[in-house]
Amino acid sequence: MDAKDEKIIVNIISDLKELIPGYINNRYEDIKKIMTALEHGDYETVRILGHSMKGSGGGYGFDAITEIGRGIEQAAKEKDGEAIKNKIVELQDYLKRIEIVYI
Repeated sequence: MDAKDEKIIVNIISDLKELIPGYINNRYEDIKKIMTALEHGDYETVRILGHSMKGSGGGYGFDAITEIGRGIEQAAKEKDGEAIKNKIVELQDYLKRIEIVYI
C-alpha cells in the first residue's frame, strides 16, 4: 500500500459522534468556498475560512485540520495562491484518508 493511501486513525470522544459527519462535510464545503474565493482573488474570505478551521479542528480532535487552517490563513495574509492550493490538496488528502475511532 502506498503511504499516501494509508488510513489516518483519529480518535474522537464518542460524545461528538453525532457532530462529526457534519463537521467533515463542512470542511468539504470550505474547500469549494476557498477555491471559489481564490479564483476571484478574495484572500480575505480565504483567510477567514482558514482561521475558522484553525480554531475548530483541535476542538473536534482533528489537530491536522487546525494546522492546515493555520497554513491557509497565513498564505491568505501573504496572498500566496499557490500555497493555498497546496494546503487545499493537503486537506483533501487528509479528509479522504481519515478513519475515525470513537473512544
